[in-house]
Order: sequence, then C-alpha cells, then structure tokens
Amino acid sequence: MFVSRFPRRVRAAATLAGAAALAAFTLTACGGDDGGRDADATAATPEASAPTAQAPNAADAPNAADVAFAQGMIPHHQQALDMAVLAADRAADPEVRALADEISAAQGPEIDTLTGWLTEWGAEPAPEDHSGHGGGHEEHQGMSGMMTEDQFAALAATEGPAFDALFLDLMIEHHEGAVEMAENQLAEGAHADALALAETIVADQRAEIDRMAALLPAED
Repeated sequence: MFVSRFPRRVRAAATLAGAAALAAFTLTACGGDDGGRDADATAATPEASAPTAQAPNAADAPNAADVAFAQGMIPHHQQALDMAVLAADRAADPEVRALADEISAAQGPEIDTLTGWLTEWGAEPAPEDHSGHGGGHEEHQGMSGMMTEDQFAALAATEGPAFDALFLDLMIEHHEGAVEMAENQLAEGAHADALALAETIVADQRAEIDRMAALLPAED
C-alpha cells in the first residue's frame, strides 16, 4: 500500500493554496469579460455618433427657388443701377441724387454676392447685358417692376424736376417688384444666406419706397 511521504498538514496547506489560486483565476476571468464589454461599448460610442457629425447641413443646399431668385434679382438690380447713373447729372433735387447714390452702393455689392452664389452652386449665370446702359431691358421686362425700353428712354431724355418725378415714380414701381421677388424667395427658398438677403431687400426697399413717396411733388 502506497503511503505519502508528505505529512497530512503539508497536504492540507497545498490544497488550500490551490483553491485560492483557482478562485483568483476565476475572478480575473470574470473581470476581464466585463472590461472587454466596457471597452467594446466605449469604442462603439464614437461610431454611433459619427453619422450625426457627418450629416450635411441642409441650409447649405440651394433649391430651384434660390437659383431663380439669384438669376432674376441680378438683372433687376442692374436696371436700378442704370437708373441711378442717370440721376447723377439729370436730377435737380439733391435728395434724389443722394438716394440714387445709396441705391448704387447697396445693390452693386448685392449683384456680386448673387453672382458668386450662382458660380458656387454650379448654376447658369444671369444673362449679361451687352447693349450698354439702358439696353437689354426688353428681355427682362416681364419681371415684376422692370421698366420697358421706352420707359428707360423717356427717363434718359428728361432732366430737372421732371426727371425727379419720373425717376421716383419708376423707381418706386421697380422697388415694389424687388420686394415681391424677395417675398417669393422667403416663401419658397431654402438657402440660409439667400433667405437672409431676401429679408434685407424687403426691409431696405420698403423703407426707400416710403422715402421716395415723400419726395414726390404734391399733385395739383
């Protein structure tokens, strides 16, 4: 019969040490699983949020109304600049000349802005006027408030107080057309900057309409 060479006390101690080692291993394995799950959850968090961070900004995407607004407002503004040029040496009232200068200062940069948008959007530019000051208006006269060739020719042939009265009448109608176009943009457009410009046009040109109405001579 086999008899162990180790005393009973030594064998008991060895048994206890083995049990302790086994328990430690079990705890470590369990803890490792939890840590792995935590790491997986942490790693998954950025991936879950990535689509939100990369979502396109809808305000940067123009729609058809935005493009039409830019294409239409450029020649509309250009005609106002042509009218303002006439006021420099034909207007009698210094307030009419000052108003014409302010119209040029405001609408010239707006044309540049609108032209830049069309380029950025890859849209067709507004048709260019190749016929000089006052020319090319027949192509756009269907636009709200646009003068005809005959109306522009009559304005160019007038000076003094008669010019002031005709200029104010025509420019009021022209501004009312621009306000209508800008309000259509506010109702149908999508591009944030184009909507902001439309709001500016409505506010500025309504104020100028009131100012021009006050400058009109009183009717007999």
